[in-house]
Amino acid sequence: MIRVMIVDDQDILRDGLALLLGNEEDIEVVCTASNGEEGVNRCKNHSVDVVLMDIRMPVMNGVEATKSIKACHKDIKVLILTTFNDDEYIFNSLKYGASGYVLKDSSPKEIACAIRTVHNGQAFFQANVATKVVEQFLELAEGKKIDKPDSRIGSLTEREKGICKLLSEGKNNKEIAEALFITEGTVKNHITNILVKLDLRDRTQLAIFAVRNINSF
Repeated sequence: MIRVMIVDDQDILRDGLALLLGNEEDIEVVCTASNGEEGVNRCKNHSVDVVLMDIRMPVMNGVEATKSIKACHKDIKVLILTTFNDDEYIFNSLKYGASGYVLKDSSPKEIACAIRTVHNGQAFFQANVATKVVEQFLELAEGKKIDKPDSRIGSLTEREKGICKLLSEGKNNKEIAEALFITEGTVKNHITNILVKLDLRDRTQLAIFAVRNINSF
């Protein structure tokens, strides 16, 4: 059973999501919170696997709450509830450990799928959100005028570089496996090896690294 906490300042959305997700056989909403500070405190008193986190909230926003939760509870996955008006918060949320984003107007089944994905240790980005994330990371990289690739890339094999390139395009394990004609298990093994070589914490950090070094693959 995946234990979920929903953090959102809109009562209707929070309670509605809790009710709908409660219909999923493998998901249990163990608690809710109306702002980031409450969410941080709930994590101290409840056993939570995944936090479904709104961005714009009073008292403490979702970015700061994500930072606080991940600092104390590294195993808890944070999935951001976002809209297209939340772009300015995307980068810091990823930086502080969010595992992905799901749009607020997504269907309950889509949100449940996102929860399962991050619970399994993968990053989740809906295609339209992933495209925007990639575009903005590229703009950020260009703004910083990165003249030479990260030296760690030299430790990667050609296959590993190919996987990084596909990650930078927002592809999941299944899509990478299909593109390279290998199994999903092989993709997972490669990603594990890449994380070790690049000294990165998780797939989300790897996706960020891949986007910022996209011209090196």
